[in-house]
Amino acid sequence: MAVYTEVADEALRAFLAEYELGELVAYRGIAEGVENSNYALRTTAGDFILTLYERRVDPRELPYFLGLMEHLAARGIPCPTPVKGRDGRALRALAGRPAAICTFLPGVWPRRVRPEHCAPLGAALAALHAAGEGFEPVRENALGPRGWPPLLEACRARGDEVREGLVAELDAALSAILRDWPAPGALPRGHIHADLFPDNVFFLDGPDGKPRVSGLIDFYFACTDLLAYDIAVCLNAWCFETDLSFNVTKARALLSAYQATRPLTATERAALPVLCRGAAIRFLLTRLYDWTHTPPGALVTRKDPLEYLRRLRFHAEARGPSAYGL
Repeated sequence: MAVYTEVADEALRAFLAEYELGELVAYRGIAEGVENSNYALRTTAGDFILTLYERRVDPRELPYFLGLMEHLAARGIPCPTPVKGRDGRALRALAGRPAAICTFLPGVWPRRVRPEHCAPLGAALAALHAAGEGFEPVRENALGPRGWPPLLEACRARGDEVREGLVAELDAALSAILRDWPAPGALPRGHIHADLFPDNVFFLDGPDGKPRVSGLIDFYFACTDLLAYDIAVCLNAWCFETDLSFNVTKARALLSAYQATRPLTATERAALPVLCRGAAIRFLLTRLYDWTHTPPGALVTRKDPLEYLRRLRFHAEARGPSAYGL
Protein backbone atom coordinates (compact mmCIF):
# COMPACT_ATOMS: atom_id res chain seq x y z
CA MET A 1 0.00 0.00 0.00
CA ALA A 2 1.38 3.40 -0.92
CA VAL A 3 -1.57 5.79 -0.63
CA TYR A 4 -1.61 6.99 2.94
CA THR A 5 -3.27 10.36 2.25
CA GLU A 6 -6.45 10.55 0.20
CA VAL A 7 -6.86 13.53 -2.11
CA ALA A 8 -10.33 14.85 -2.82
CA ASP A 9 -11.23 15.75 -6.39
CA GLU A 10 -12.02 19.37 -5.51
CA ALA A 11 -8.72 19.81 -3.65
CA LEU A 12 -6.74 18.40 -6.56
CA ARG A 13 -8.44 20.69 -9.07
CA ALA A 14 -7.61 23.70 -6.90
CA PHE A 15 -4.02 22.46 -6.58
CA LEU A 16 -3.69 22.10 -10.36
CA ALA A 17 -4.94 25.64 -10.86
CA GLU A 18 -1.50 26.76 -9.62
CA TYR A 19 0.17 25.11 -12.66
CA GLU A 20 0.07 25.44 -16.43
CA LEU A 21 -0.97 21.82 -16.85
CA GLY A 22 -4.44 22.17 -18.30
CA GLU A 23 -7.51 20.50 -16.85
CA LEU A 24 -7.72 17.35 -14.75
CA VAL A 25 -8.72 14.29 -16.75
CA ALA A 26 -8.15 11.43 -14.26
CA TYR A 27 -6.06 10.35 -11.29
CA ARG A 28 -5.56 7.16 -9.33
CA GLY A 29 -3.46 5.98 -6.41
CA ILE A 30 -0.36 3.91 -7.15
CA ALA A 31 -0.15 0.83 -4.92
CA GLU A 32 3.61 0.29 -5.17
CA GLY A 33 6.10 1.97 -2.84
CA VAL A 34 6.18 2.30 0.93
CA GLU A 35 7.30 5.80 1.90
CA ASN A 36 4.97 8.33 0.26
CA SER A 37 1.52 8.64 -1.32
CA ASN A 38 1.75 8.55 -5.12
CA TYR A 39 -0.89 9.24 -7.73
CA ALA A 40 -0.85 8.75 -11.49
CA LEU A 41 -2.17 12.03 -12.79
CA ARG A 42 -3.54 12.77 -16.25
CA THR A 43 -4.37 16.27 -17.43
CA THR A 44 -5.07 17.74 -20.82
CA ALA A 45 -1.31 18.46 -20.98
CA GLY A 46 -0.27 14.82 -20.50
CA ASP A 47 0.68 12.30 -17.81
CA PHE A 48 2.42 13.14 -14.53
CA ILE A 49 3.13 11.71 -11.07
CA LEU A 50 1.80 13.50 -8.00
CA THR A 51 3.63 12.72 -4.73
CA LEU A 52 2.50 13.62 -1.23
CA TYR A 53 5.39 13.33 1.21
CA GLU A 54 4.45 11.50 4.37
CA ARG A 55 5.74 11.85 7.91
CA ARG A 56 8.85 9.70 7.42
CA VAL A 57 10.22 12.31 5.02
CA ASP A 58 11.75 15.44 6.54
CA PRO A 59 10.25 18.41 4.63
CA ARG A 60 13.53 20.29 5.10
CA GLU A 61 15.26 17.73 2.85
CA LEU A 62 12.79 17.96 -0.03
CA PRO A 63 14.59 20.85 -1.77
CA TYR A 64 17.69 18.62 -1.99
CA PHE A 65 15.78 15.70 -3.53
CA LEU A 66 13.84 17.84 -6.00
CA GLY A 67 16.89 19.93 -6.86
CA LEU A 68 19.00 16.84 -7.51
CA MET A 69 16.37 15.38 -9.84
CA GLU A 70 16.15 18.67 -11.74
CA HIS A 71 19.95 18.81 -12.00
CA LEU A 72 20.23 15.22 -13.24
CA ALA A 73 17.37 15.52 -15.72
CA ALA A 74 18.96 18.64 -17.21
CA ARG A 75 22.07 16.54 -17.85
CA GLY A 76 20.26 13.77 -19.68
CA ILE A 77 19.56 11.31 -16.87
CA PRO A 78 16.10 9.73 -17.37
CA CYS A 79 14.71 10.67 -13.98
CA PRO A 80 11.52 12.49 -12.98
CA THR A 81 11.67 16.25 -13.51
CA PRO A 82 9.85 18.38 -10.91
CA VAL A 83 7.18 20.55 -12.50
CA LYS A 84 7.12 24.15 -11.35
CA GLY A 85 3.94 26.12 -10.82
CA ARG A 86 3.20 29.57 -12.11
CA ASP A 87 5.13 31.02 -9.18
CA GLY A 88 8.30 29.09 -10.11
CA ARG A 89 8.06 26.70 -7.15
CA ALA A 90 7.96 22.91 -7.47
CA LEU A 91 7.19 22.20 -3.81
CA ARG A 92 3.82 23.16 -2.35
CA ALA A 93 1.14 21.64 -0.07
CA LEU A 94 -1.89 19.42 -0.70
CA ALA A 95 -4.19 17.64 1.78
CA GLY A 96 -2.00 18.76 4.66
CA ARG A 97 1.17 17.27 3.17
CA PRO A 98 4.13 18.69 1.22
CA ALA A 99 3.48 17.78 -2.40
CA ALA A 100 5.07 17.98 -5.84
CA ILE A 101 4.27 16.98 -9.40
CA CYS A 102 6.93 15.32 -11.55
CA THR A 103 7.05 14.21 -15.15
CA PHE A 104 5.92 10.69 -16.01
CA LEU A 105 8.49 8.19 -17.27
CA PRO A 106 7.55 5.27 -19.55
CA GLY A 107 8.70 1.72 -18.98
CA VAL A 108 8.30 -1.29 -16.73
CA TRP A 109 10.47 -2.42 -13.84
CA PRO A 110 11.76 -6.02 -14.12
CA ARG A 111 9.89 -8.49 -11.93
CA ARG A 112 12.58 -11.03 -12.80
CA VAL A 113 16.06 -9.62 -13.22
CA ARG A 114 17.99 -11.12 -16.12
CA PRO A 115 21.69 -10.64 -16.90
CA GLU A 116 20.78 -8.39 -19.83
CA HIS A 117 19.23 -5.91 -17.38
CA CYS A 118 22.46 -5.52 -15.43
CA ALA A 119 24.69 -3.94 -18.07
CA PRO A 120 22.21 -1.10 -18.81
CA LEU A 121 21.80 -0.63 -15.06
CA GLY A 122 25.57 -0.31 -14.55
CA ALA A 123 25.86 2.20 -17.39
CA ALA A 124 22.94 4.23 -16.03
CA LEU A 125 24.41 4.26 -12.52
CA ALA A 126 27.77 5.50 -13.79
CA ALA A 127 26.02 8.19 -15.85
CA LEU A 128 24.05 9.27 -12.77
CA HIS A 129 27.25 9.60 -10.73
CA ALA A 130 28.93 11.64 -13.45
CA ALA A 131 25.90 13.88 -13.92
CA GLY A 132 25.72 14.60 -10.19
CA GLU A 133 28.97 16.58 -10.36
CA GLY A 134 28.33 20.27 -10.00
CA PHE A 135 25.25 19.94 -7.79
CA GLU A 136 26.40 21.88 -4.75
CA PRO A 137 23.93 20.97 -1.96
CA VAL A 138 25.01 18.14 0.32
CA ARG A 139 22.87 15.63 2.20
CA GLU A 140 24.61 13.23 4.54
CA ASN A 141 23.47 9.61 4.44
CA ALA A 142 21.25 9.20 7.51
CA LEU A 143 21.24 5.43 6.86
CA GLY A 144 25.00 5.19 6.51
CA PRO A 145 27.45 3.69 9.02
CA ARG A 146 26.65 6.18 11.78
CA GLY A 147 22.98 5.24 11.53
CA TRP A 148 23.45 1.47 11.78
CA PRO A 149 24.29 1.10 15.52
CA PRO A 150 21.16 3.02 16.65
CA LEU A 151 19.03 0.90 14.31
CA LEU A 152 20.44 -2.31 15.75
CA GLU A 153 19.94 -1.01 19.28
CA ALA A 154 16.29 -0.23 18.50
CA CYS A 155 15.81 -3.85 17.36
CA ARG A 156 17.73 -5.50 20.19
CA ALA A 157 14.76 -6.33 22.44
CA ARG A 158 12.80 -8.26 19.79
CA GLY A 159 15.37 -9.12 17.14
CA ASP A 160 15.74 -12.74 18.25
CA GLU A 161 12.01 -13.24 17.72
CA VAL A 162 12.82 -13.21 14.00
CA ARG A 163 15.65 -15.72 14.38
CA GLU A 164 17.32 -17.06 17.50
CA GLY A 165 20.82 -15.63 17.86
CA LEU A 166 20.22 -12.94 15.22
CA VAL A 167 21.14 -9.97 17.41
CA ALA A 168 24.46 -11.51 18.49
CA GLU A 169 25.34 -12.30 14.86
CA LEU A 170 24.50 -8.74 13.81
CA ASP A 171 26.51 -7.29 16.69
CA ALA A 172 29.59 -9.16 15.48
CA ALA A 173 28.97 -8.37 11.83
CA LEU A 174 28.43 -4.67 12.45
CA SER A 175 31.56 -4.36 14.59
CA ALA A 176 33.62 -5.91 11.78
CA ILE A 177 32.05 -3.68 9.13
CA LEU A 178 32.68 -0.49 11.09
CA ARG A 179 36.26 -1.62 11.79
CA ASP A 180 36.93 -2.23 8.08
CA TRP A 181 34.95 0.73 6.65
CA PRO A 182 37.00 3.02 4.37
CA ALA A 183 38.55 6.00 6.13
CA PRO A 184 37.22 9.48 5.27
CA GLY A 185 38.69 10.64 1.98
CA ALA A 186 39.84 7.17 0.93
CA LEU A 187 37.20 6.69 -1.79
CA PRO A 188 35.51 9.06 -4.28
CA ARG A 189 32.31 10.67 -3.03
CA GLY A 190 29.38 12.26 -4.81
CA HIS A 191 25.63 12.21 -5.10
CA ILE A 192 24.23 8.68 -5.00
CA HIS A 193 20.76 7.19 -5.36
CA ALA A 194 21.26 4.78 -2.41
CA ASP A 195 18.08 2.77 -3.13
CA LEU A 196 18.34 1.66 -6.76
CA PHE A 197 16.35 -1.56 -6.45
CA PRO A 198 14.69 -3.15 -9.49
CA ASP A 199 11.35 -1.46 -8.75
CA ASN A 200 13.09 1.92 -9.07
CA VAL A 201 14.42 1.28 -12.58
CA PHE A 202 12.21 1.25 -15.68
CA PHE A 203 13.14 -0.50 -18.91
CA LEU A 204 11.93 -0.44 -22.50
CA ASP A 205 13.15 -2.62 -25.36
CA GLY A 206 15.58 -0.84 -27.67
CA PRO A 207 15.65 -1.14 -31.47
CA ASP A 208 17.83 -4.24 -31.11
CA GLY A 209 15.28 -5.87 -28.81
CA LYS A 210 17.55 -5.56 -25.78
CA PRO A 211 16.34 -3.78 -22.64
CA ARG A 212 17.46 -0.20 -22.10
CA VAL A 213 16.92 1.97 -19.06
CA SER A 214 14.03 4.39 -19.60
CA GLY A 215 13.69 5.76 -16.07
CA LEU A 216 15.35 6.00 -12.67
CA ILE A 217 12.85 6.93 -9.96
CA ASP A 218 12.38 7.40 -6.20
CA PHE A 219 15.29 9.63 -5.20
CA TYR A 220 14.08 10.07 -1.62
CA PHE A 221 17.05 8.22 -0.09
CA ALA A 222 19.54 10.05 -2.31
CA CYS A 223 22.50 11.54 -0.46
CA THR A 224 26.16 12.48 -0.66
CA ASP A 225 28.26 9.40 0.01
CA LEU A 226 30.78 6.96 -1.45
CA LEU A 227 30.05 6.35 -5.13
CA ALA A 228 31.10 2.71 -4.83
CA TYR A 229 28.59 2.22 -2.01
CA ASP A 230 25.86 2.84 -4.60
CA ILE A 231 27.34 -0.02 -6.63
CA ALA A 232 27.27 -2.21 -3.52
CA VAL A 233 23.56 -1.47 -3.04
CA CYS A 234 22.94 -2.59 -6.64
CA LEU A 235 25.03 -5.76 -6.30
CA ASN A 236 22.85 -6.72 -3.33
CA ALA A 237 19.58 -5.80 -5.01
CA TRP A 238 20.17 -7.13 -8.55
CA CYS A 239 22.67 -9.98 -8.41
CA PHE A 240 21.16 -12.53 -6.03
CA GLU A 241 18.75 -15.17 -7.31
CA THR A 242 15.44 -16.11 -5.67
CA ASP A 243 17.27 -18.90 -3.78
CA LEU A 244 19.68 -16.15 -2.58
CA SER A 245 22.65 -17.57 -4.46
CA PHE A 246 24.95 -14.92 -5.95
CA ASN A 247 24.98 -14.62 -9.75
CA VAL A 248 28.49 -13.53 -10.72
CA THR A 249 27.46 -13.19 -14.38
CA LYS A 250 25.02 -10.42 -13.44
CA ALA A 251 27.64 -8.76 -11.24
CA ARG A 252 30.26 -8.85 -13.97
CA ALA A 253 27.83 -7.30 -16.48
CA LEU A 254 26.88 -4.54 -14.03
CA LEU A 255 30.47 -3.71 -13.08
CA SER A 256 31.85 -3.90 -16.62
CA ALA A 257 29.24 -1.49 -17.94
CA TYR A 258 29.76 0.87 -15.00
CA GLN A 259 33.52 0.91 -15.51
CA ALA A 260 33.15 1.69 -19.21
CA THR A 261 32.04 5.15 -18.05
CA ARG A 262 33.81 5.50 -14.68
CA PRO A 263 36.62 3.01 -13.98
CA LEU A 264 36.87 2.08 -10.32
CA THR A 265 40.04 2.98 -8.48
CA ALA A 266 42.14 0.17 -7.05
CA THR A 267 41.02 1.22 -3.57
CA GLU A 268 37.35 1.05 -4.59
CA ARG A 269 37.79 -2.42 -6.05
CA ALA A 270 39.49 -3.65 -2.88
CA ALA A 271 36.71 -2.14 -0.75
CA LEU A 272 33.84 -3.84 -2.59
CA PRO A 273 33.41 -6.69 -0.05
CA VAL A 274 33.07 -4.39 2.96
CA LEU A 275 30.88 -1.94 1.02
CA CYS A 276 28.61 -4.85 0.08
CA ARG A 277 28.53 -6.00 3.71
CA GLY A 278 27.56 -2.47 4.70
CA ALA A 279 24.79 -2.27 2.11
CA ALA A 280 23.48 -5.68 3.20
CA ILE A 281 23.36 -4.77 6.89
CA ARG A 282 21.73 -1.41 6.09
CA PHE A 283 18.75 -3.06 4.41
CA LEU A 284 18.70 -5.91 6.91
CA LEU A 285 18.45 -3.45 9.80
CA THR A 286 15.75 -1.26 8.26
CA ARG A 287 13.72 -4.37 7.44
CA LEU A 288 14.30 -5.72 10.93
CA TYR A 289 13.20 -2.42 12.44
CA ASP A 290 9.98 -2.46 10.40
CA TRP A 291 9.45 -6.14 11.26
CA THR A 292 9.76 -5.53 14.99
CA HIS A 293 7.95 -2.16 15.14
CA THR A 294 5.00 -2.56 12.75
CA PRO A 295 1.75 -2.93 14.74
CA PRO A 296 -0.36 -6.07 14.08
CA GLY A 297 -2.97 -5.46 11.41
CA ALA A 298 -1.15 -2.50 9.82
CA LEU A 299 -1.72 -2.22 6.06
CA VAL A 300 1.98 -2.54 5.29
CA THR A 301 3.74 -5.50 3.69
CA ARG A 302 6.78 -6.22 5.83
CA LYS A 303 9.88 -7.43 3.98
CA ASP A 304 11.84 -10.41 5.31
CA PRO A 305 15.08 -9.20 6.95
CA LEU A 306 16.60 -12.69 6.76
CA GLU A 307 16.97 -12.37 2.98
CA TYR A 308 19.69 -9.86 3.73
CA LEU A 309 21.29 -12.06 6.37
CA ARG A 310 22.07 -14.58 3.62
CA ARG A 311 23.55 -11.78 1.50
CA LEU A 312 25.59 -10.50 4.44
CA ARG A 313 27.06 -13.95 5.01
CA PHE A 314 28.04 -14.23 1.34
CA HIS A 315 29.88 -10.92 1.40
CA ALA A 316 31.61 -11.84 4.68
CA GLU A 317 33.18 -14.79 2.83
CA ALA A 318 34.27 -12.69 -0.17
CA ARG A 319 38.04 -12.39 -0.25
CA GLY A 320 38.35 -9.65 -2.82
CA PRO A 321 36.85 -8.09 -5.96
CA SER A 322 37.13 -11.39 -7.83
CA ALA A 323 34.08 -12.57 -5.86
CA TYR A 324 32.10 -10.03 -7.89
CA GLY A 325 33.54 -10.90 -11.28
CA LEU A 326 36.39 -8.37 -11.36
